[in-house]
Amino acid sequence: MASSCSSFTVSGRFCCCSSSPASSRPAPSCRLKHPHPLSSRISSPSSSKISISSSRRRMYRTVNAHMAAEPKSISEDRMLVFVPPHPLIKHWVSVLRNEQTPSPIFRNAMAELGRLLLYEASRDWLPTITGEIQSPMGIASVEFIDPREPVVVVPILRAGLALVEHASSILPAIKTYHLGVSRDEETLQPTVYLNKLPDNLPENSRVFVVDPMLATGGTIVAALDLIRNCGISSKQIKVISAVAAPPALQKLSENFPGLHVYTGIIDPTVNKKGFIIPGLGDAGDRCFGT
Repeated sequence: MASSCSSFTVSGRFCCCSSSPASSRPAPSCRLKHPHPLSSRISSPSSSKISISSSRRRMYRTVNAHMAAEPKSISEDRMLVFVPPHPLIKHWVSVLRNEQTPSPIFRNAMAELGRLLLYEASRDWLPTITGEIQSPMGIASVEFIDPREPVVVVPILRAGLALVEHASSILPAIKTYHLGVSRDEETLQPTVYLNKLPDNLPENSRVFVVDPMLATGGTIVAALDLIRNCGISSKQIKVISAVAAPPALQKLSENFPGLHVYTGIIDPTVNKKGFIIPGLGDAGDRCFGT
């Protein structure tokens, strides 16, 4: 089972992964030369070190505009961006985009999208334990999520509360720490007004950071800096967002190598006021009707 590839042009070091089982052949934008990892070139003159990954069990194809091959695995030193092509994800993103969607339905759509993205992001990442149990018909080999390994969710207020609303239904043993970050409407600079993170997180923690809108990148970078100060590396973090834009992805790729980002869709640009275009407006205002 192979995946289709999608890409967009922005300078920096990150990967765009669209994992779909629909086709066994790579998309036309991926001209493959080697079985794995794979190298090719991007025709756009403005592209620089963009990697496209696709997966059977998260196998990666590497596209590098300047180098035929690199000694390190891209999963080690590259930021990966995953856009799961699930029809339900596309549906809920479409509901969120519609300016006529009322606040209660908007918030529910955000919660459903968050559930799906968390499901995708937790694939092959959660620690498990194996054993045997007695079923009604005999002995069965089993595999459970290991409750001893810490899994943390950090929603960024306000809209992050909606996107993470169903997290406990997927990850029942999680701990939740809230971050409140506001953005100055003139300078677009972030200000942290609430920080419920502990001084230190367990060194083996897996952390989901939930921020619906990755626009200019100021808010998410400020949040990840705080989490990194708790003793957590980029490779222990997965970012969940409804919509992402190249400016934020660029900042993340420069500052957090090894980070994984899961988003419902990637939009092309951000306007002068820091809003994603076409985006879905102010996610916090639309979630809470204020």
